[in-house]
Amino acid sequence: MLLAIDVGNTQTVLGLYDGPELGERWRIATEAERTGDELGALLGDFLDFGTLEGICLSCTVPRLIREYEHLAERWAKTPLLVVGPGVKTGIQIHYDDPREVGPDRVMNAVAAKERYGVPAIVVDFGTSTNFDVVSPEGEYVGGVLAPGVEVSMEALSARAARLFSIDFTEPPTVIAKNTTAALQSGLVYGFAGQVDGIVEAIRGELGADAQTVATGGLAELILPHARTLERVDPFLTLEGVRLVWMRNRS
Repeated sequence: MLLAIDVGNTQTVLGLYDGPELGERWRIATEAERTGDELGALLGDFLDFGTLEGICLSCTVPRLIREYEHLAERWAKTPLLVVGPGVKTGIQIHYDDPREVGPDRVMNAVAAKERYGVPAIVVDFGTSTNFDVVSPEGEYVGGVLAPGVEVSMEALSARAARLFSIDFTEPPTVIAKNTTAALQSGLVYGFAGQVDGIVEAIRGELGADAQTVATGGLAELILPHARTLERVDPFLTLEGVRLVWMRNRS
């Protein structure tokens, strides 16, 4: 069994793979101050470390990398592969400085290329909304970073005294009759419009009608209202992590 881990700035997603099949998966809060022992005790409630053949980690919080190394060595007693420079991904990265690209963005591109073909645009609804582009030649050619749904709502609530945090759900109508519904309408339709505008601009610059795949915690909320989004793959990043593990086993 492989434990694939995607550590984001806000949430951490974990999945157990038996070969290519994703079985159990979990989503926990990312806490940058957690120690390796705390992670070991926490994950020990979810899974049997003795069944693991390895752990593959994509992590956007540098401090936590050494804590997962401790987890792998002391608790799981299994090899750990950390996605980063020098790791074989199977995709060429065309970026001014490839080290600046978050590992989760590369994992999304790797998985989209393998699972859906090229060209492709991955829209990842996380702390930021990431748009990552795979060219018709199968190369990672860059993307767009925009403020994320939750970050935008938190900033709005913090700066406007009469506004407040809301549940991230679809409003009954676009034209709202109360403040909660007005905020929900702005969130859903505002981000759907942002996605459509950026995807269309990317397609125009790429010169190809690239297919799209959405991932991340709020993808299901936005998908029905964004005409350019074609499908949701909630565990796309984990699939990229698995593929990279397989490509580095030899």
